[in-house]
Amino acid sequence: MQPFRSNSAFRSEYWQDVTARLSGDRDGDRITVVTPVQLRTLSNAVFKGGFSSADRLVNWKVPLDYNGVDPQEEIASQLPRWGLELKRSVVLMTAAKLTHASVEEIADSHFKLICITTSGTRNAARAGSDRTVYPAWRAGTINTMLLFDGQMTDAAMVNALMTATEAKAAALQDIGLRDADNGLIATGTSTDAVILGVSGSSAYGAVHEYAGTATELGAAIGRLVYHTVCESVTTQHEE
Repeated sequence: MQPFRSNSAFRSEYWQDVTARLSGDRDGDRITVVTPVQLRTLSNAVFKGGFSSADRLVNWKVPLDYNGVDPQEEIASQLPRWGLELKRSVVLMTAAKLTHASVEEIADSHFKLICITTSGTRNAARAGSDRTVYPAWRAGTINTMLLFDGQMTDAAMVNALMTATEAKAAALQDIGLRDADNGLIATGTSTDAVILGVSGSSAYGAVHEYAGTATELGAAIGRLVYHTVCESVTTQHEE
């Protein structure tokens, strides 16, 4: 694992020309991931969520008291300032410390996988519990980026996000993070985001149709998400 607190840049050992860099200006810090090919993406991103395509993935840090009226418009105006094209970018937002991002990757005979997670847990929440709800969101957020080099069906992409969510919940359970509203073990925060980007490369000779926990792919997703969530959550209060 490679925490950004010890290095502001990451270059994949396994996937050529994939990089992630932590940078900042008066508009806030951001992690920008660059890939050498357009990825097919599936996410709940603020900007270009759902199914989309991109070769620039951004995790933008906003203030804890952020209450933007039109975050999509704000992002659209920011991207050119950062030298990024709207049609090639997907953007997440967070109030977490980006210096405590955790990165882990794996190379398999049938794929390569990179996982980058940032965690802010002020609004830790347990899904399915009785708790206070809000008409909008509060700052916090566990944001995860999964970059997959290989071929995956749309159904497998959905399955991959399910597995990633299960792994996040397992990590928080083992950490013992609690929902401050009711004291129960949290399954996430109330504003979590995840993005999966798939290269579509046929070089591995396999099309992944499933990504559940009993598959090679699902097991890899689970391990990387679990490890990066644990590290980013447990180190977020360090200076």
